[in-house]
Amino acid sequence: MEEKVGNLKPNMESVDLTVRVLEATDARQIQTKNGTRTISEAIVGDDTGRVKLTLWGKHAGSIKEGQVVKIENAWTTAFKGKVQLNAGSKTKISEVSEDGFPESSQIPENTPSAPQQMRGGRGFRGGRRYGRRGGRREEEGEEE
Repeated sequence: MEEKVGNLKPNMESVDLTVRVLEATDARQIQTKNGTRTISEAIVGDDTGRVKLTLWGKHAGSIKEGQVVKIENAWTTAFKGKVQLNAGSKTKISEVSEDGFPESSQIPENTPSAPQQMRGGRGFRGGRRYGRRGGRREEEGEEE
């Protein structure tokens, strides 16, 4: 079943949704504990709100501002009290028709938030995440 941005919660798996790309960055290299990874970031939204999307590996830099895309098999994480969406090697992203989809100016500013216990604090040390239960850490994206 397709989700809406406003219904996203931390640690969801196999998330399918259709969103408009509001902002998108170019691909860049980052260092993680698993080595060098390629990522890009985007802000995407629908009629219920907007969310930060991190695109890992082959998806990095693959979407452009203004597109309406269907994202299949993504997953969510929580960072600094906000839910984030992630697309990795098992995720499928395809451009779809804009017919009837809200324009960028019609997408609400609100973003899904993570419950208090999911927020940063003692679990964040030196930029690395430790001890988060039940879900993937952002650094662990999917291997190509």
